[in-house]
Amino acid sequence: MVLGSSHIWATHHIEDIHAKAELGRYRIRGFSTFQKVTHFDDLVFLSTGLTRFPLEGYKEKCNTQVVLGARYASEPLVIDTPIYVTGMSYGALSRNAKVALGKAASLVGTATCTGDGGMLQDERDASNKLIYQVLPSRYGFDPHHLMGANAAEIVVGQGAKPGTGGLLMGVKVADNIAEMRELPLGIDQRSPTRHPDWLGPDDLSIKIEQIREATEGRLPISVKLGACRVADDVKLAAKAGADTIVIDSMVAGTGASAEILLDHSGIPTVPAIVQAREALRELGLYGQVSLVASGGIRNGADVAKALALGADAVAIGIAALIALNCNKEIPGTNFEDEIGVKAGYCNRCHTGLCPVGIATQDPVLEARLDPDEGAERVANFINSMTMELALLTRSLGKGDVRSLEPEDMAALTIEASAMAQIPLAGTNKVFGM
Repeated sequence: MVLGSSHIWATHHIEDIHAKAELGRYRIRGFSTFQKVTHFDDLVFLSTGLTRFPLEGYKEKCNTQVVLGARYASEPLVIDTPIYVTGMSYGALSRNAKVALGKAASLVGTATCTGDGGMLQDERDASNKLIYQVLPSRYGFDPHHLMGANAAEIVVGQGAKPGTGGLLMGVKVADNIAEMRELPLGIDQRSPTRHPDWLGPDDLSIKIEQIREATEGRLPISVKLGACRVADDVKLAAKAGADTIVIDSMVAGTGASAEILLDHSGIPTVPAIVQAREALRELGLYGQVSLVASGGIRNGADVAKALALGADAVAIGIAALIALNCNKEIPGTNFEDEIGVKAGYCNRCHTGLCPVGIATQDPVLEARLDPDEGAERVANFINSMTMELALLTRSLGKGDVRSLEPEDMAALTIEASAMAQIPLAGTNKVFGM
């Protein structure tokens, strides 16, 4: 055997061992998993022929507005597109990035989310609709900020680091971040894994009721779950009283996580949606509890397929950051000199050295991101995704994105057929049933 030609001992495995032998710990990085998994590209839509009429794009409108969290909330979250910006903390991201995301969400009539570490007031001012995260860490938690939000999201887990807490490397724990989170300056922050107020689903139901009472029943309350034991977790969250359940899959992004978790925990987005949908259906709550899919949403086709599988909306993270210029060589930057890799290959969000001013607390680097210009780019991107979603929906002869269903699709691989529970293209067979 020639060294490096083995699948088991491939060159990237050898490099990984060398790195750990020098570090003496597990490796940490940002971005997303490197695993090749079944994803939305393995599904296709079956557009109209003689079986049904398509809709004329310039004459017949397609409704893209969705309502999230109407189960118990008196003021559910109404967004003009089933795409919102997921929770990414002020700390992991710069102030300019958070403001740009808030402004972008407002421009397109959708919401953005605070992430760990509390609410940045500038983000609140920029966001017409803001989701406030309630995390195990309690960093920056303020009941007044919660009451002033448009929705609450209790985070049980994240797809990029299920079963563990958030990470913020010391290089990002600058003066203002340390003050907000009441942390020592420049010291690595590792969030707690468990919520201090509850241990199990019975306690969770009490926590949900506390938040509901504190917000006078106005806000929809979400529970965010890492996609692992999806069916059971969804049932427990629904029984605990959640208005919305967010399923964050193994392909979701992060500012910092252990590589071992990124590549070896959780399940992909496609089967996660299906398992969550069926769990709610078993309880008779499908359609009553809103379902949001998160992880690897890159374009309008991904959104349409997520909705067809059973989600009511999707949350985007990495895609929004890429629209802000993540991994793009812009005037005044040189990725190789500044962070050691070429633009397009950077996954070093945890270092605080982001050349485009997104994942940093360095004021010099942050100045490279103009919030207004960034907001326009993200708004353009979300608008393009919404247009793609509407185009696909009309091509199926439907005038409302909420009408998309599994019957509208076929799978291109046996694995995708089994995970999505839809027929393999060219057959009537659903594998794995």
